[in-house]
Amino acid sequence: MTATVRESRAPQRVRASGPVRRGGVSGVLRQVVLYAIVIIVGLGIVVPILYGILGGFKDNGQLSNNPFGLPSPWIFSNYGDILVSINFWRPLWNSTYIALAMTLVCVGVSAMAGYVFARFAFRGRETLFTLFTVGLMFPFAVAILPLFVLLRELELLNNPLGVILPQAAFQLPVTIIILRAFFRTIPAELEEAATLDGCGVYGFFWRILLPMARPALATVSVLALVTSWNNFMLPLVVFNDPDQWTIPVAVSQFNSQYSTDTARILAYVVLAMVPALALYAVAERQLVGGLASGATKG
Repeated sequence: MTATVRESRAPQRVRASGPVRRGGVSGVLRQVVLYAIVIIVGLGIVVPILYGILGGFKDNGQLSNNPFGLPSPWIFSNYGDILVSINFWRPLWNSTYIALAMTLVCVGVSAMAGYVFARFAFRGRETLFTLFTVGLMFPFAVAILPLFVLLRELELLNNPLGVILPQAAFQLPVTIIILRAFFRTIPAELEEAATLDGCGVYGFFWRILLPMARPALATVSVLALVTSWNNFMLPLVVFNDPDQWTIPVAVSQFNSQYSTDTARILAYVVLAMVPALALYAVAERQLVGGLASGATKG
């Protein structure tokens, strides 16, 4: 009888091992495909950056004869001349000032609006929130002509506010959506307890809600900073004075001025990328964590 039981169990073990093996093979294949995609995407990002960095240490002859090789000799003057030029540091300061001011305005207004949309119930709340979300589908380029006319009437041309305020306005939808999703995760019991302790609406917002929302605030701040830093069209339209140009506009003008010196252009572009890349490197974990928390908890 024992032999019969063993014989009946043996085929079950064989049948159970079949799908596991097939699943193991498919799992390995899936991992290989995913790693291959990640490597290809990574190379597509890293290779152009390395090409630009090394190209900045070459001259035009080396770029023509040996575009992907190491510089021989290394020409440090391309980077050195730019680093001692006011034409690089002035646009860098302009971009930094505008990006920080725009981020402060955008995140401050969005935090208050997100708090209202998340914690208060009033008639037409969802309709009004939908209007903000529709702003995500409104291309910035479509509004550039009426925006220029409006800024001219308000005498904000050649004024940093002519860039800061429109950039903040166009960044509001995505910022409000992220903050609202995070604010809605705060338990209502916490707000009730704060109210019983004598904490009003404004006190709860400033003392409790904002400190708890630091990951989300850091996320939207990084997004706003990078968006402002990379904006090219609006500063180009608003600023006619070269002393007020931002980095993207300065890169375009530098490209036009030194159109025959490709190595010098690559050096300028690489130096212009350094602040944004450094910001991403420092805030990458906070950025991903904030977006993930907003997506999973909202």
